Amino acid sequence: MQRIVVAAKAGADQPWLADAAAELSHQTGGAVLVVSADGLDVEGLSPVPRSEFRAAAQAAVDGFVERLAAAGVPAEGEVRPGLVVSAVLLYAEEKDADLIVCGASTKGRVARKVLGSVPVELIGRARRPVLVISPS
Repeated sequence: MQRIVVAAKAGADQPWLADAAAELSHQTGGAVLVVSADGLDVEGLSPVPRSEFRAAAQAAVDGFVERLAAAGVPAEGEVRPGLVVSAVLLYAEEKDADLIVCGASTKGRVARKVLGSVPVELIGRARRPVLVISPS
């Protein structure tokens, strides 16, 4: 395994996901590439400017890169505009990732049905393996 793409959830602290990515990197020797998306399809429809969402996504990427570096895993990160699933999939394609790693959904059952679930959608749409890691 050469390239592991980790989908960092904007605005969320996911140290357990960074630790799992570090362990995968140590076991496989794969490089870790972190991506987060601002989650906006069209900025004009948002009550908050895109820069606010981008800042949350950048904080998530920076947190992952710092935690990975502390674990001895060099990583690079990037923030992408747009909807999360599309941004992660495009990034994984561009980087020719061997694996996409994401955190399990923290939404309740009803919210997942109504709003969707990023991990489920990634699994359904990805052309490469997706590993979903839960916090417990």
